[in-house]
Amino acid sequence: MTEIPTSIPVLDLSTARNADGSFNPEFIAQLRDATHRIGFFQLVGYGAGEAKVDDLFDVTKRFFDLPLENRLELDNRKSPHFRGYTRLGTELTQGRPDAREQVDFGPEREPVADYPKDQPFWLVQGPNLFPDEVLPELRQKSMEWGELMSEVGAELLSAISVSLDLPEDHFAEPFEGTPAWMAKLIHYVGGVVKEAGTQGVGSHADYGFVTLLLQDSVGGLEVRPHESDTWIPVDPIPGALVVNLGEMLEVATQGYLSATIHRVTAPAPGVDRYAIPFFWSPRLDAVIDSVELPAELAAQSRGISDDPENPMLASYGSNVLKGWLRAHPQVAQLHHPELVSAK
Repeated sequence: MTEIPTSIPVLDLSTARNADGSFNPEFIAQLRDATHRIGFFQLVGYGAGEAKVDDLFDVTKRFFDLPLENRLELDNRKSPHFRGYTRLGTELTQGRPDAREQVDFGPEREPVADYPKDQPFWLVQGPNLFPDEVLPELRQKSMEWGELMSEVGAELLSAISVSLDLPEDHFAEPFEGTPAWMAKLIHYVGGVVKEAGTQGVGSHADYGFVTLLLQDSVGGLEVRPHESDTWIPVDPIPGALVVNLGEMLEVATQGYLSATIHRVTAPAPGVDRYAIPFFWSPRLDAVIDSVELPAELAAQSRGISDDPENPMLASYGSNVLKGWLRAHPQVAQLHHPELVSAK
């Protein structure tokens, strides 16, 4: 019987490769254990530096300190691409409001004007909404962070491939050209959204491949490991990234790697919590094939933990669009009513 984890391991990315560029077997063994046994770990040594982290948190706080009228200039109801500012209590998880406000952003690209009817996921591509007149640094710092996290995400995915006894570029092709990464600047506020109760964000799994979360010192993130009913807190480590795997890797490995359920408890009334998740994700048109695992690993695969109410899809674009429509019903109804009635 697999031992149920009681804590979240810490890995150092600066030790991932040897001097000759090959992956360090000790790091790979630690990564394999963390990704299979719990699906979560914390990452240090990834190259950001204290100043870069502090600057990003500082500009994020300054945005959420702006008057509401300035924040609403980025209102995501203006964006058919689900970009921009989400007001407190208007994003839903498990059908219930979350006690947070946020800014969603991604690669800066032109919308896809004409796409096949059976590929509506192209509608999530489009321009970002940032407060360029009142806080131009927000765009700059956010997009710089996106560039760094793209590098970290690609390196981790290479290491994960090696941990599965695959070539390190096994998952590279779906990311070539136009990876559809996403990121958020999040402000959790306790005691304000009555319908949320203690829910900062409800229990869920992530859509894509690898999530890299920068959290402040307040805490509140909790993980429920496989085969466990116990929630484990992810205690903040200054500057560390909390890493977890998304549904695409669970589908690809038939559950050897799993998209682990997690949630955030809202902070106490009067306490602010800030978090910046980044989702390293492939092209919208990527379809992820199953991986042929070595027999020893395949024997440990759990199968896909599918929920009939929330099916996992091998098409990344379809998987992510499903999530956006559920999480932002007002945006969906305003811009894509035909998808709301069809889902």
